[in-house]
Amino acid sequence: MPLKVIIASKNPVKIEATKAGFERMFSKQSFLFEGVSVLSGVSDQPMTHQETLKGAKNRSDKAKLKFPDANYWVGIEGGVHEDDFGMQAFAWIVVQTSEKLSHAQTAVFYLPEPIAQMVREGIELGEADDRYFGRSSSKQKDGAVGILTNGEIDRKSYYEHAMVMALIPFFNKN
Repeated sequence: MPLKVIIASKNPVKIEATKAGFERMFSKQSFLFEGVSVLSGVSDQPMTHQETLKGAKNRSDKAKLKFPDANYWVGIEGGVHEDDFGMQAFAWIVVQTSEKLSHAQTAVFYLPEPIAQMVREGIELGEADDRYFGRSSSKQKDGAVGILTNGEIDRKSYYEHAMVMALIPFFNKN
């Protein structure tokens, strides 16, 4: 019998990354995946690790409240954080069941200063990428990581690795 996974996003990249991570970790299990819209309860552009993690957790929690009959609830939130080297970009993933909660973070990379400056001025990262690179809807496609790596790491694979890490506690029953 398939297990139901609710992804707290309608973004196709987040849905596909979730599917890929679950299918890699649980190759013998069948799943039904559904993306749903829920609010993060944080800024449109989270500006710290803490705010970003809170957004992912809020999304997972709200999906759980909205769809209590599912087996897993997933929240993914992208954010930025300033440190001594510049502006980092990353995402947090929260996965929960009725018994357990886990989270993992993607790798961190640094944004080019012109994009970081737009984000500091209040422009959400996806919009800043679109403006700077003359694109549209990049966060629904390859995202900043895909653009900056010239497609070597697309947004789906970037999230997928963190999804696998977030699933470790569910895979290892210890």
